[in-house]
Amino acid sequence: MSAAERTAALPGDPPGGRRAVAVWSIGVAVYFVAVIFRTSLGVAGLDAADRFHVNASALSAFSILQLLVYAGMQIPVGLLVDRLGTKKVLSIGALLFTAGQLGFAFSPSYGTALASRALLGCGDAMTFISVLRLGTRWFPARRGPLVAQLAGLVGMAGNLVSTLVLARLLHGVGWTPAFAGSALAGAVVLVLTLLFLKDHPEGQEPEPSGHRGGVYVRRQIAASWREPGTRLGLWVHFTTQFPAMVFLLLWGLPFLVEAQGLSRATAGELLTLVVLSNMVIGLVYGQIIARHHAARLPLALGTVGATTLLWAATLAYPGRHAPMWLLLVLCAVLGACGPASMIGFDFARPANPPERQGTASGITNMGGFVASMTTLFAIGVLLDATGDDYTVAFSVVFVLQALGVSQILRLRGRAARRERERLIASRVETVHVPA
Repeated sequence: MSAAERTAALPGDPPGGRRAVAVWSIGVAVYFVAVIFRTSLGVAGLDAADRFHVNASALSAFSILQLLVYAGMQIPVGLLVDRLGTKKVLSIGALLFTAGQLGFAFSPSYGTALASRALLGCGDAMTFISVLRLGTRWFPARRGPLVAQLAGLVGMAGNLVSTLVLARLLHGVGWTPAFAGSALAGAVVLVLTLLFLKDHPEGQEPEPSGHRGGVYVRRQIAASWREPGTRLGLWVHFTTQFPAMVFLLLWGLPFLVEAQGLSRATAGELLTLVVLSNMVIGLVYGQIIARHHAARLPLALGTVGATTLLWAATLAYPGRHAPMWLLLVLCAVLGACGPASMIGFDFARPANPPERQGTASGITNMGGFVASMTTLFAIGVLLDATGDDYTVAFSVVFVLQALGVSQILRLRGRAARRERERLIASRVETVHVPA
């Protein structure tokens, strides 16, 4: 029996089933729409630069501010989910990101557009942690890795909609109708959440917390952070997610068009390949980790190594442009970054009890978005400083990967020991639970 299966045999484990799938699907639909809105700028970057008359650094500020708000909200959102439950937090999130998308559609100036992206980032920040919490409340623990990967896969499907559908709307009907029309999807998932979503199955209510105010907040954060698994999860997420996030969110299209000489249509197809690869690899990673818990770290580090190798080969290619086959392989490998980042939650989840899952997931989820925000800013600054030298600008990827890998290697032993101790303790507790 695998470690994951032994962990699943705890008293009070949720039963799963069709009802769980139905409720979880509503939460995932909210996340799906949030990702469409989050990544909409990725297909509109060049249009936004023309619309608001801004340079590369100012253009990157859209995504940086959005991710800054997103990353800064992760711990507060985790605390809110642990305190208020999934339904309330998801409803607030859907309201905020829909308002942000509408504001972006009608923004008359760069400043109001920035404010709209910040509002969107705030609402977006409330979605994924809530969906992870919903999964732990409705599905058995042994399903945790697969459920998390499936949530990430649906998110990437949102990215695919943004790449294919929103891009065509943008160039077909124009800026305001495209963004305002897409905001209708936010209103739909908000109504579904209010009417049908439930925080947990009947009879599975969590124990009420005895803590309130600042004491509760400090204890939740401190207890989650003390666990090596939480910190390892953060650094796995930090190291794996950002190369693809930066590519899809803003700089992929300009890199492929301006540095590699591709048409917008061809560049869009390569961005689509990243998304499709992500969806396929997410299913594979989820199945592997559900069956072989020890595969978590090799998969994460292997993804980092492959990403580093392909970026180095692309940027150092001696010709004026990298060949199409190399760009295809690069985009296919970038598709593994999202699924690899989900592995971070598979380190944080078993390290924390149910009442801290939201907080621990929030800490973990900060990693990749802090790395993405840093890289987005650095690339924009370096492009302006070097006269659009993408080779120099994208080299910042290697610096952050080196930092992340050093922290993963530092924490892996302590996290593994602590996880074994918790597993042994849970098995002893299960043995002593009366039938």
